[in-house]
Amino acid sequence: MTIIKGIGVSPGVAIAPAFVYIDDSGIIPQYHISAEDVQSEMARFHEASLLAKKEIEALRDRAKKEAGEEQAAIFDAHIMMLDDPVLLEQIELSLKEKQFNVEAAVLSFESEMVNKLSSSQDPLKQEKVSDIHDVVRRLLGHLLKKERISLSDIQTEIILIAKDLLPSEMVMMSRSMVRGIVTETGSRTSHAAILARAFEIPAVLGVGPGFVQQVKQGQAVYVDGDSGTVVIEPDDSIIRSEKAARAARLKQEKENKELRDIPAHTKDGTGIMLLANIGMPEEVTNAIEYGAEGIGLFRSEFFFLGGHIPGEEEQYNAYAQVARSMNGKPVTIRTLDIGGDKVLPELGVMGEKNPLLGWRAIRFCLEKTDLFITQLRAILRASDQGKVNIMFPMISTIDELIRAQALLDKAKEECISQGYKIDEDIETGIMIEVPSAAICSDVLSRSCDFFSIGTNDLSQYTLAVDRGNQKVAYLNNPFDIAVLRLISMTIKSSKKANIGVSLCGEMAADPASAVLLVGLGLRSLSMSASAIPAVKRALMSITMEEASSLAQQALSMNTASQVTALLNSRLNL
Repeated sequence: MTIIKGIGVSPGVAIAPAFVYIDDSGIIPQYHISAEDVQSEMARFHEASLLAKKEIEALRDRAKKEAGEEQAAIFDAHIMMLDDPVLLEQIELSLKEKQFNVEAAVLSFESEMVNKLSSSQDPLKQEKVSDIHDVVRRLLGHLLKKERISLSDIQTEIILIAKDLLPSEMVMMSRSMVRGIVTETGSRTSHAAILARAFEIPAVLGVGPGFVQQVKQGQAVYVDGDSGTVVIEPDDSIIRSEKAARAARLKQEKENKELRDIPAHTKDGTGIMLLANIGMPEEVTNAIEYGAEGIGLFRSEFFFLGGHIPGEEEQYNAYAQVARSMNGKPVTIRTLDIGGDKVLPELGVMGEKNPLLGWRAIRFCLEKTDLFITQLRAILRASDQGKVNIMFPMISTIDELIRAQALLDKAKEECISQGYKIDEDIETGIMIEVPSAAICSDVLSRSCDFFSIGTNDLSQYTLAVDRGNQKVAYLNNPFDIAVLRLISMTIKSSKKANIGVSLCGEMAADPASAVLLVGLGLRSLSMSASAIPAVKRALMSITMEEASSLAQQALSMNTASQVTALLNSRLNL
């Protein structure tokens, strides 16, 4: 039995066999060949192509049976690509001219096609990039004689072990089979952690380098997402404790249901709106189950990470479904926020030298205007199905906000001219997640209807800390006085301008933090749906006067540790 400590980022406990996921698809050999080798390299390519085609045909038949003709058509496109004579000609030409092995020729083809399609202004051509990536991965897998491992194909219950997990991998994995997650890197505010909480999968991140090598495929692994404990080959006592914890959680779920329909309020009756964060349309069911009074953050980018770029109709159907499900309660949809660790090769969003400071979020959308307007049109059309709001991410200057709203106006005109019913007065807001936005919140407040404070990124940018970097994770603390002052500044600006303000960072999901935030003046908090009952209990145990007093004391502190000590001494949560 081996015990390892990490960062508990998603509550719950689980025991299951380990599935060690190592993505080494980027390691492709490259070596020179002679002119005489071209024929044998082409023979290797033909063999790999035939195997890939058989694999895709099986997937197409399965998709047709389980999901219908539309999903099966995706695989038809992949088969057509393999049968395309242009592909064969380019591979053979590359082998003859560059005299490198066929794997290198396939990669060269991929790079050329991705660059060409990504730079196109035609959304249909941009959508083909994901098809190219998928076909190339299959070809390389067969050329290198590697078993193609997909997290979406897992058929048995497992504990997922990895060095790191991309948001796209989290979105595409078979969630019903993943009982727990352990990664070597990551922190409480990394996207893997956020998605684990959204999917209600116990998770421990940041266990340190070398863990993947410690665990063997199929070994029993215990994960405790509350304490951050991971045990390889747990003994009988830990197995018994897992069963007891599961029973306790079932009892807690019963108590949560009893609290579900009671509106959140402080002990002396001040109402607080508790909303849910979601990343995929199906998560709205959990939001309703936990008593959310609306969706405070629909992270629409996760909808784009499933292996293809959704068009207007597909986006509209997803947004409309959520709006209808919430039955008139507010649904705030954040426009596409990719970049950073949310790499999307299909759209040309690849790794950058400083991705967190690079081409991401609103900066990307203001350049890819066709894609942006398509999304805005889909959201506007969905606004006829419920109370829908639009929110722009990572606004850092007033100019960005003005440009975004101009594109929204264009999308409105297009929808109206085509006869779509929309909410012409739809509320638009911005994320306050970079220091410049908080400092200039008084100016920004004159040009939008609401703010939503994103403390995950606000802490990261204020303190110059990569929130996914385990070595500096200790610095990424929302209780730091600089972060608290920016939050307070933003709240005051919104109140002076008489616009709405909420907070949708993970800070809202912590009961003690929630009390502090309410004391700072917030009356709306958005969080992982499963956190709502605990936050509701915390707010109902304290008066507004006590919360305000606590907040003022926190603002007078010098360090984050002092704020933490204050909350621990005053709140018994």
